[in-house]
Amino acid sequence: MELNELTYASGSRKRRKRLGRGGASGLGGTSGKGNKGQRCRSGSKIRPWFEGGQMPINRRLPKRGFKNIFRQEFQIVNLEDLDRITDTDEITVDVLHQYRLIKKLQVPVKILGNGEPKRALTVTVQAISKGAREKIEAAGGQVTIL
Repeated sequence: MELNELTYASGSRKRRKRLGRGGASGLGGTSGKGNKGQRCRSGSKIRPWFEGGQMPINRRLPKRGFKNIFRQEFQIVNLEDLDRITDTDEITVDVLHQYRLIKKLQVPVKILGNGEPKRALTVTVQAISKGAREKIEAAGGQVTIL
């Protein structure tokens, strides 16, 4: 076999439709666009959300709610999750990421107070709830906010 003898596997390549090339082609006459109407005209651009002149759904339905553009999203970690970290008492964002308790290093972390700390921890994160701070300090640990 030579390079000039290489071919594609049969059935792996589909021929393009040649529109408007006579009735025998199966795509002559109207070129597969049907008879008359907006969709068969050249230059027709009907947006996917167009409803044929009916009042569109985004105008039929009332506006509702409020989106706070200043909302700060946090990755949540509970106190009970911190028990999985066994080899260190220094809890930082990098350690949480290493133990896969958080997914992204760029998004801030908040510790919540679900559970009880089993040992004294030194926690350094961006935010912590009041209850979680009290529980950590009651167990002899300390909290630092970044």
